[in-house]
Amino acid sequence: MSPDQVLQLAGILAPAAIIVVGLITGGVIYSTRMKIKNGYPLSGAWGQAVYPKTTHEDGERIKLLSQENAALRAELGSVKDRLANVERIVTDSGYHLTHQIEALRIEQKEVQ
Repeated sequence: MSPDQVLQLAGILAPAAIIVVGLITGGVIYSTRMKIKNGYPLSGAWGQAVYPKTTHEDGERIKLLSQENAALRAELGSVKDRLANVERIVTDSGYHLTHQIEALRIEQKEVQ
C-alpha cells in the first residue's frame, strides 16, 4: 500500500472509530446514571462495590425500621379485628331493632 492509500484509509476509519468510541462512552455514562438514579450499587474496575457503601449506622437504621414495621403491622391487624367486630354489631338485626324501638319512643313523645 502506498502512503496515499494509507492516509485515505485512515481518513475513512478515524471518524468511524471516533463515533464508535463516543457511542460506547455515552452508553456507559447513561448506564451509570440510571444505576445511581434507581439505587443500584456501582462497581469499580475490579468488581468491588463503590456506591452505596453500607455502614453500621445503616444496618441499625434498617433494624429499627424493621421493628417499627412489625409493630405497625401488628397494630393494623388489631384495628382490622376491631373494625370487623363493629361491622358485625352494626349489621346485627338486634342493633336495627333497638334503633327502631328508640325511633318509636321519640315519635310517641312528640305526639304527646
